[in-house]
Amino acid sequence: MSDNEFTIDSWEESSYFEDTDGTKLARVKVEKVYRGALEGKGELNYLMSYNDDGSADFIGLERVEGSIAGKSGSFVLSHEGTYNEGTVNSTFTLLEKSASEDLKGLSASGSYTTSHSMVVPFDLTYKFTN
Repeated sequence: MSDNEFTIDSWEESSYFEDTDGTKLARVKVEKVYRGALEGKGELNYLMSYNDDGSADFIGLERVEGSIAGKSGSFVLSHEGTYNEGTVNSTFTLLEKSASEDLKGLSASGSYTTSHSMVVPFDLTYKFTN
């Protein structure tokens, strides 16, 4: 079990293309709060492609402000994942050179699987190169 979790504070979704077969493209803005090894807040912007069977694929960028291991700053995470039959599977990676302040030199990646929960446990691996 993971000691890390994030809470979804808001989810704002708007379609920019919809077809009669149920497929659509959407933009989503998500505000999150992190607890655990990562403490802070994030703003994530997804692009989602919904399929005619209700499944979806998504990519996104998230700017996070917070702290890891007592060091503070901000960084950008790149997200990629799928939604299928009520389950989300996602991975994320810190964009190289995006960390600021005390977090410079940070590399990180993680993943989660969830089913329509507003509180989501996640796995996180990180290290500092300096």
